[in-house]
Amino acid sequence: MSGRRAPAPRSRLAVVVPALDEAHGIGATLAALRDQQDTDFDLVVVDNGSSDGTGDLVRATAAAWGMARWRVVDEPQKGTGAAADTGMRAAIAAGATHLARTDADCLPAPDWTRRVRAAFASGHDLVAGRLVPRTDDRPVSRVQQSVLAAAVVVASTFGRFRPGNQDPAYRGPYVMAAGCNVAITAELYVAAGGFPRTAIEDVHEDRALVNAVRRLTTRYGAHREVVVRASTRRAHAWGLVRTLGWYADHRYRPEVVDIR
Repeated sequence: MSGRRAPAPRSRLAVVVPALDEAHGIGATLAALRDQQDTDFDLVVVDNGSSDGTGDLVRATAAAWGMARWRVVDEPQKGTGAAADTGMRAAIAAGATHLARTDADCLPAPDWTRRVRAAFASGHDLVAGRLVPRTDDRPVSRVQQSVLAAAVVVASTFGRFRPGNQDPAYRGPYVMAAGCNVAITAELYVAAGGFPRTAIEDVHEDRALVNAVRRLTTRYGAHREVVVRASTRRAHAWGLVRTLGWYADHRYRPEVVDIR
């Protein structure tokens, strides 16, 4: 009888993508996920009441590409928090031990899932990735790219000093973990209460989850090597200053939030 220990079972990773009326562009996101270097993951796309056939398009794409581990679940309660939470809990119920989220207008880098796994292996139970602006869907000059990248840094810095992110009960410092590039263990997600089931107009569900995690553990951190290219459509529609106001504290509240 060998004295060697059996290898630890491989974690089961699930990627969750909330989607509302994204039929026109979600194909690029699905292609980016199909082309990951590490394809050992489940995909749960949450159709958040789309009227443009988003769910049917995802199902047809999964069938055409032979993606047996891809599926669509429905969440009629409108809201990024509600949709993301439904997807996370559906993934956990199906056996996922680790969860990663991106959005339907974003492009994860080809090594995204591989680097998410490595970040978990480094000892973090919540992984906050890095955002860079997409340049393929709307014209973005080099100057605009630099400004948008700097805006993310400003937002992250502001978050560390924001009064709402200060509390003696927090075990560690604030980190910005954008909902379109965040990963968390299933165990911690459940312990933290998950994404609040809210609309983005009411609560930034990603910040709420981070602060819930900060009450439980210090096993979280930023990982610049975990990269997602994020849509710039709000910045194009609202302008950079207004967009920063929206993401900072909703000081800018447009009539139309769901920019398409």
